[in-house]
Amino acid sequence: MDKQHLKGAADKAKGAVKDAAGKLTGDKSLQAEGKMDKAKGEARGAVGDVKDSLKK
Repeated sequence: MDKQHLKGAADKAKGAVKDAAGKLTGDKSLQAEGKMDKAKGEARGAVGDVKDSLKK
């Protein structure tokens, strides 16, 4: 796992927590932030995958 994969996993985890907290409290803004963080994590993971494939 490289740096991009680790950052992506951290962003996805942070986003999941924010999303869940937003759902529990009814805070649409926090929920939206969580979804954005999860999407950012997915993107970083994809960048890591591309970097891995170029190293081969």
